[in-house]
Amino acid sequence: MLNQITTPVLGFAAFSGVGKTTLLTTIIPILTDRGLRIGLIKHSHHNFQIDKPGKDSYQIRKAGARQVLLAARTRTALIIEHPESTEEPRLADQFKHLDCEQLDLILVEGFKREAIPKIEIYRSGLGYAYLYPDDPHIIALVADSPPSLALDIPFLDINQPQQLADYILNTWLTNESIAG
Repeated sequence: MLNQITTPVLGFAAFSGVGKTTLLTTIIPILTDRGLRIGLIKHSHHNFQIDKPGKDSYQIRKAGARQVLLAARTRTALIIEHPESTEEPRLADQFKHLDCEQLDLILVEGFKREAIPKIEIYRSGLGYAYLYPDDPHIIALVADSPPSLALDIPFLDINQPQQLADYILNTWLTNESIAG
């Protein structure tokens, strides 16, 4: 399924607690202000709840509905239950839930082992190892200080979100559209 997606896909990979969501909530407005229609797929290791006890959708889902589609004037949400699953979700299976024709870029948070172009997010004070260079799909490193290893990919300052947005728009997306 992943090789059938024509919309560019860009992942953000890091260990838990490094700040993937914080960085994404900073750069998505910059990208949308520049006219991009953004979709996002986020991997969660938690048994999250999108609705709350007492709400109709929650009661319907808990009663046994495997799929619940919430539709309102301003938003639509699809909840799909996987009660028998013992496996983590596969990224390739998630794209069928997006209307890719309405998107210019699909960002992926998590799924750090997937073979997609990824930007690594790194914070020096947390003690994690770098994912790069062991992951050949990492195309840039965003960090809070210059890395302690030699890079043959761009280094971007995590405190300069405009720099990251410029890289995505002016370098990566341009190269992706030429390659695609």
